[in-house]
Amino acid sequence: MVGAGAHERVDIADHARDAYRAMSAFDRSIVFDPGLRELVKIRASQINGCAYCIELHTRDARRAGESERRIYALSAWHESPLFSERERAALALTDSITNIAGSGLTDTVYEQAAAHFDEDELANLVLAITAINAWNRLAISGGLVFTDH
Repeated sequence: MVGAGAHERVDIADHARDAYRAMSAFDRSIVFDPGLRELVKIRASQINGCAYCIELHTRDARRAGESERRIYALSAWHESPLFSERERAALALTDSITNIAGSGLTDTVYEQAAAHFDEDELANLVLAITAINAWNRLAISGGLVFTDH
């Protein structure tokens, strides 16, 4: 096992520096509710099985004031009463976009999100979901893992 942020595989940030910086700039350019964005990041990372990103964004969510209870319930958000309708719409959109190859994005899920977010918010939410899915793939492909406790 390697330490936090260490690489078992290619160090993408080091060996594709310009592209990695562009990806970071893209991610920083997304303007969306920071608290809800952390929930979206954790949820997509759960679906994708990215332990590194789950650890990273769980820490960030805690620092931002998210409760342990809601973080723990996130993997079962469908069943949990702890999330608002707005959050549920964002999480449903996250699930659908993250699993887009298998189930697509239905009009029902899209319209539910559109009912809770204006067009600017919705566009940035889609971009935030897209970004975390890309980060998950980079972290998994690069072999990023946390082993510190």
